[in-house]
Amino acid sequence: MSDTHILLAHGSGGTRMHALIRDLFLPAFDNPYLRQGNDQALFETPSGRIAFTTDSYVVQPVIFPGGTIGELAVHGTINDLAVGGARPLGLSVGMILEEGLEMALLEDIVRRMKAASEEAGVPVVTGDTKVVERGSCDKIFINTSGVGIVPEGVNIDGAAARHGDAVIISGSIGDHGVAVMSERRGVQFSTPVVSDTQPLHKLVRRMLGVTKDIHVMRDPTRGGVATTLNEIAGQSRVGIEIDEEALPVSDEVNGACDLLGLDPLYLANEGKLIAILPDEHAESVLDAMRATPEGAGACRIGRVVEDRPGIVRMNTGIGGTRIVNVLSGEMLPRIC
Repeated sequence: MSDTHILLAHGSGGTRMHALIRDLFLPAFDNPYLRQGNDQALFETPSGRIAFTTDSYVVQPVIFPGGTIGELAVHGTINDLAVGGARPLGLSVGMILEEGLEMALLEDIVRRMKAASEEAGVPVVTGDTKVVERGSCDKIFINTSGVGIVPEGVNIDGAAARHGDAVIISGSIGDHGVAVMSERRGVQFSTPVVSDTQPLHKLVRRMLGVTKDIHVMRDPTRGGVATTLNEIAGQSRVGIEIDEEALPVSDEVNGACDLLGLDPLYLANEGKLIAILPDEHAESVLDAMRATPEGAGACRIGRVVEDRPGIVRMNTGIGGTRIVNVLSGEMLPRIC
């Protein structure tokens, strides 16, 4: 690219915009869908139900330990499809660029998006670019949408948790929240905490290979594990009990939370999932999860109970019980 910074002309529909698409975006995301050159991508789909999701990413800073806004956008949308049991087919990418954005930074983010898409095996099949005046956004905002196919026999629903189900999680919690916070506030730890951003669709496929009888799956992003479990308890009209000592929290995240007065239950995660399933399948699913890089730290954290529907309770390490409420307000805004 001859330009070193984004100009308003890069969003005008003229020669500079076409050059940006031709020289940066098309080579980065090259695949047969983009080569169709149309305003939409056409899929040949197998039989099954179609899943569709969309999300926008405004994380600040745009580069943080373990990732950038680019990987986050790819992984986050893949994961929203995956926890519905869908096999992702393709993504759209919409970029809002601020006038004055360094071209080198944009190229780095696009390279990382390309790598994340290729590693996941989920292509970027269509996209859009807009440029806004300096000060109208913070460097770059990204919207990604995704489409996928849900296989027959898979019926995952936030309202499907049942009394006696096990509650499991795929690994340690709070890493993404602490990674972004430490970069934003200039806090350094003796052992750096990096974001857990990663795609989860291969892990979900492994789980469904053990049993399709998984009632609920969610990725606990903004609001963390606590808010996600409260959403499930409300949708399913059940109670949920979790065990404090069973929660997988790294020493580094625990230390950061102690230092800053945070609760890891409310910190964002970008590469973890919660699954609720019949207790008789829990151990075999956990064994399958632990055999994958994405689920190596999988464990059981609680159970679904009949009493106190809509309430999440935690059995504490000192033998007490406390109510785990929904996050009120923003613990850390612009986390994703």
